[in-house]
Amino acid sequence: MKVKKFQLFYQLKKLIFCFYLILSCGITNVIAENPDTLKIRMNLIISGYAQYGEVLATNPYLKQANTLNNATNEFAALSFQLLKQTTGKNSWEQKFGYPRYGIGIYSASFFNNNLFGTPIALYGVFKAPFKRWNKFSLNYEAGFGFTFNWEAFNPAENNYNISLGADQSVFIDLGANLSYELSRHFDLGFGYSFTHFSNGALKSPNFGLNTFSPKISLEYRINRFNPHLDKHSIPPFIKNTSIDFSIFGGAKNVIYKGNDVDTITKYKGVYYPIYGFTTVINRQVNYKSKLGFGMSLSYDGSYNSTVFVDNGELEPTDGFHGNKLSISVFPSYELIINKLSVVVQPGFYLLRKHSTNKEPATYQRLGIHYQIGSNLFAGINLRAYNYHVSDFIEWTIGYRLDLQKKADK
Repeated sequence: MKVKKFQLFYQLKKLIFCFYLILSCGITNVIAENPDTLKIRMNLIISGYAQYGEVLATNPYLKQANTLNNATNEFAALSFQLLKQTTGKNSWEQKFGYPRYGIGIYSASFFNNNLFGTPIALYGVFKAPFKRWNKFSLNYEAGFGFTFNWEAFNPAENNYNISLGADQSVFIDLGANLSYELSRHFDLGFGYSFTHFSNGALKSPNFGLNTFSPKISLEYRINRFNPHLDKHSIPPFIKNTSIDFSIFGGAKNVIYKGNDVDTITKYKGVYYPIYGFTTVINRQVNYKSKLGFGMSLSYDGSYNSTVFVDNGELEPTDGFHGNKLSISVFPSYELIINKLSVVVQPGFYLLRKHSTNKEPATYQRLGIHYQIGSNLFAGINLRAYNYHVSDFIEWTIGYRLDLQKKADK
């Protein structure tokens, strides 16, 4: 088994090398034949990385798998990205140290566990430096997208994979790396990243899948940009206050716990609606950050739910029920990247009926919002508890009321 693992990883490294060799030769030839294309494509970066590590044992099945015959849930992953290097044309680009952003494709293989399948993710990515020193750079990066091609839980054929109940999931990747400028065109990087996969309880069971592993990356730059050559003055920041009003909706799948239906029907479960209203008072303290405090009124149809069986079919309780309402409060942090915002909100339930499910009194919300026009925004939030168990996905649309005029961005 170890020989096969080594050979597979060696093949991944060869694939990366061949990809960059062909790509660099092809792009260099295009630029040599037509110098005008350099101006058009000079800010493009082709990037790739490879990973090898273990899946974190964050659910009962993974914990058990790690104890049987000293087996481990090892994996290897490969990703390619197409990035744009910002040049400081807009003020926000200078504020983030001339970041790179773009799109990527990701795939992973699990050596000792074919129950997960071979997932493929399409995602957006943002990379920026913490600090630069001559040819070295310490960077952070974040990716968000959607994953397909999982081997989903199936009560008849794949009943051990309680990590993912559907063949699609959300892809969230957070990492850091130290990169070195090898030449005018190539950068080599070494770092770590944490990756989370979950479908947000759109299909149960959904304990989620998490990896934390080292990775090696290689970037090809068509033309290296020197950030020290294109600086312009940034206007002084003016602190401002705003209030966000938003509504959200979603759905949650719950497995039936009774034994009076067949296995397929039992694990098909039922779907419940989730919706709510949220308001947040934010104080933007600098160009990048907002601090705030908010309150949320939520209706979770799955909470304290009752399911009936009618002629072998599951029937959830219909209609509005007050014992499914909850009121929560939360501090809020918002990282502002031009029109895109990353929102982090740890919540605390103030009012909620007692439940036999023993869900904690706290939750964590992580979301991405995009500004539409001057006051509207839309986004997607993942609400979780215990920092790794997904509860549900919130699809959000909102209105921002500015109480003070902002400085130009």
